[in-house]
Amino acid sequence: MHFDVVSLLIGLAIALVTAIPLTVAISGSIRKKKYDEKIGSAEDKARQIIDEAVKSAEAKKRESLLEIKEESIRSKNELDKEIKERRNEIQNRERRITQREETLDKKISSVEKREAEYVAKEHELDVQREKIAKLNEERVQELERISGLTSEQAKDYLLKTVEEDVRIDTAKLVKDLTNQAKEEANKKAKEYIVQAIQKCAADHVSEATISVVQLPTDEMKGRIIGREGRNIRTLETMTGVDLIVDDTPDAVVLSSFDPVRREIARIALEKLIVDGRIHPAKIEECVEKATKEVETMMREEGENAAFEAGVHGIHPELIKLLGRMRFRTSYGQNALKHSIEVAQLSGLLAAEIGVDIKTAKRAGLLHDIGKAVDHEMEGSHIQLGVDLCRKYKEGPIVINSVESHHGDVEPQSLIACIVQAADAISAARPGARRETLETYANRLKQLEEIADSFKGVDKSFAIQAGREVRIMVVPEQVSDADMVLLGRDIAKRIESELAYPGQIKISVIRESRVTDYAK
Repeated sequence: MHFDVVSLLIGLAIALVTAIPLTVAISGSIRKKKYDEKIGSAEDKARQIIDEAVKSAEAKKRESLLEIKEESIRSKNELDKEIKERRNEIQNRERRITQREETLDKKISSVEKREAEYVAKEHELDVQREKIAKLNEERVQELERISGLTSEQAKDYLLKTVEEDVRIDTAKLVKDLTNQAKEEANKKAKEYIVQAIQKCAADHVSEATISVVQLPTDEMKGRIIGREGRNIRTLETMTGVDLIVDDTPDAVVLSSFDPVRREIARIALEKLIVDGRIHPAKIEECVEKATKEVETMMREEGENAAFEAGVHGIHPELIKLLGRMRFRTSYGQNALKHSIEVAQLSGLLAAEIGVDIKTAKRAGLLHDIGKAVDHEMEGSHIQLGVDLCRKYKEGPIVINSVESHHGDVEPQSLIACIVQAADAISAARPGARRETLETYANRLKQLEEIADSFKGVDKSFAIQAGREVRIMVVPEQVSDADMVLLGRDIAKRIESELAYPGQIKISVIRESRVTDYAK
């Protein structure tokens, strides 16, 4: 039995040994078959992909060719269109050039024809000149034969005969011209002044003694006043301006007769309102900044005034003083504007008379320079102005103009007289000063009322700032002879009832019209 077991085991071992190679061989053939099948499938897929790629490439190639063809066709069409447009443009230009050439040929032909006519006329004139010269020579010979004198003898006789009459007539003419010149002197002077006034355009602004600062809210009034009024006291102390905080909504009034201080206070208060922090230290800081701004403003105003008046080379200190006059007024008239206007009027009058325009403008601009410091220093603005001009090396003509522009000293030059006249014109211009505006308006009204009160007057107009009255009369009521008497009566009435500077021209106009109708 033991032997059978052993034999069984040996048989099993032999069977296993025999089966293993067989199993390996069978599995290998199976794997090879699967591998071959996979390779065949991959090759089929590869061929399919390649075929699809080839087909896609050919389709894209056809699309690209179509696009290229369309683009080329489009480019060709555009090129053809551009060539056609350029061809048309060239044809139009050629047509215009041809027309211009034809026009030019016609003009050349016309000019040549006129030139030929001028040559022919000039030849005719030469022939006529020769005939006239010959006739003149024959006339002189005939006159010499008749008078028995040569032409030289006749000239001497005529000169001796006429010389005495000419001397008498010349003396009379000189006398008449001298008298006429004296009569025309005042008229010319007034014409020069009127022309200068008409050429000089200046605006007149009435200056006030208060400024109003707008507030964002009424709550800001309490912050400006401060605790127990310390803020408003600090601002009034540092600026010298009265702050009026009343029931006026959203506003604070600054009151001062010194416009420089009022301007500093206004700028400082506006800075405080914008900043929002209002306390004594901040007030001091804002007032200092405002003071510097006003000083810069005055310097710029002085430079602008010199530039506007056309005056150059003024000392920088005088420029600053000119700018300070921006805040100086006289009867409501701004002193700086007045000085600029006097400079312009002086230049215009100097041009009319024929003297140095630049010197006249310089003297006119500086004539009131003393007003910039007259509230700080003792003395009249005339004496202070003279001292300033001497200090900063101005010329003697300018100094004398400043010294004599109010008649305190005799003028030593024609420019000084011009500055006097320009100063009076600027101060007396309608609307320049507050106290003269009402007087001026009343005078114009009274002039027209006096003229309208006469019988036969239809309308009257006061013109030329009250220096002329034009009166339209009714032609049926006033004859040409009556016009002379009417003008004289109106002039006498104006002289007796009105007070006015200079003279007033009375122009009486009579117009006759006849109207009829053709039926």
